[in-house]
Amino acid sequence: MIRLEETDHWLLLPHQTHAALAGEFARHWKNELFSPPDPFAHVLDAVSRHDDSWAERDNNPELTPDGHPSAFSRELVGSYDAFEDIDLDAYLQVRGQATERAAIRDPYSAILISMHTVNLLTEQADLSGLSETDRALHAGFIEGQRQRQRELKADLASRPDLAPFLDEAHLQRAFEFLQACDSLSLLAGVDFPEPSALRHAQVTRSGEKMIIQFMPLRGDRYRLTPWPLDEPEVMLEIPYRRVPKSACASLETFRQAYAAAETVLRTITLTGEPV
Repeated sequence: MIRLEETDHWLLLPHQTHAALAGEFARHWKNELFSPPDPFAHVLDAVSRHDDSWAERDNNPELTPDGHPSAFSRELVGSYDAFEDIDLDAYLQVRGQATERAAIRDPYSAILISMHTVNLLTEQADLSGLSETDRALHAGFIEGQRQRQRELKADLASRPDLAPFLDEAHLQRAFEFLQACDSLSLLAGVDFPEPSALRHAQVTRSGEKMIIQFMPLRGDRYRLTPWPLDEPEVMLEIPYRRVPKSACASLETFRQAYAAAETVLRTITLTGEPV
């Protein structure tokens, strides 16, 4: 899940809700400058459902050793280095399930989700704190995911609707689009207070690649430059669970508070207009 801190409360956003938000960004991703990648229905499935496997884990949330909800926070933006707070084997199982659950409903989506997982755990991850045993576990998992991508591509090669999109260029563009929507959802979800950039340069209709800058403004407003969406402004509601910090005194009280938590809607606005 994603964690946003208030004075006396935590706002907690389940993984599936975060991914659904990324999917909303993907649906709006089209204007005179940008278009979404093809095959869009399958790409959209990957964007909006890339964290489906986290549902059970999010329904039984954990606490970190310092008594905070175990979740993605502002501190992790830019580099994933929280392996010391998790059981790596259990974590990798959840990541692997994301690929397999997608493979049942949409094998093309599963390839993109697996590419996202591999990138998260290689280019974005700080592995320096892993033990030798965990390093071996990590390496085996990454190779297994790459092999699974090869198997899924081979299975789809005979499908005339998807075979034209299995080349490296199409898959890479779709993967980078997933990454951009995912990073935008993460930045908005943690209310990241500093200028940043969405992951990967995005392809314009003319074939140019452009990095999209993220600029926080006042009042839950964020500016994207260049503007990739289909309306002058896009306003969305993000539903968080609001849990008192006092409930984090023990895992039992935290889980009870999380299960009973009220839903708080936070409205964000994306704009391409200058301040």
